[in-house]
Amino acid sequence: MARAVKEAKVAELTERFQNSSGAVLTEYRGLTVAQVKELRQTLGEDATFSVVKNTLTKIAAKDAGVADDFSELLVGPSAIAFVGGDVVQAAKGLREFSKANPLLVIKGGVLDGKTLSPAEIAKLADLEPRDVLLAKLAGAMKATMAGAAATFAALPVQMARLLAALEEKKAAAGPVGGADAAPQDAVAEAAPVAEAADGEAEVAADDQTDTAGDSE
Repeated sequence: MARAVKEAKVAELTERFQNSSGAVLTEYRGLTVAQVKELRQTLGEDATFSVVKNTLTKIAAKDAGVADDFSELLVGPSAIAFVGGDVVQAAKGLREFSKANPLLVIKGGVLDGKTLSPAEIAKLADLEPRDVLLAKLAGAMKATMAGAAATFAALPVQMARLLAALEEKKAAAGPVGGADAAPQDAVAEAAPVAEAADGEAEVAADDQTDTAGDSE
């Protein structure tokens, strides 16, 4: 391979390491062309699966700032799945394909410049995909917002009950306790009513939150 071609290949691999969400290193010895094509289709448009030369890949990994121990994995026939999207989804696809085609061996990978062992990639594959996690997060936020809305909606009811309690106490007190004493007594005696109203508002908010959580 001419020097210029090697340099171009190293530059291309370096860019892939830098711009990818992650990369999974595999050994593909024994896979047919048809099986490799099937694997690429399994990974989809968000990942590429390419056969690489170990010597050039070691240089590219170093230039990209990948951990040095990744180079130790570059032995034997190597192919790398560079992931541009969800790394978890790609790890799942590679694991499922390797189960059906044992000739594909997952040797390790790279995530955020750090080397991953096959066991760590397996743990990635056990995680839920990004879109599922985002959906759950959205559901939790929706439930929280529903609870807050219920609390705000209950505030006018609390105030109305408090004012009604004050008016009742004023009317009941009349001239017996004096004009100045009646309002103060009414406020003191109405405090438990306000606290009860607060409790009812909190219960209403909790009910709304539980209902939103159940709907998810």
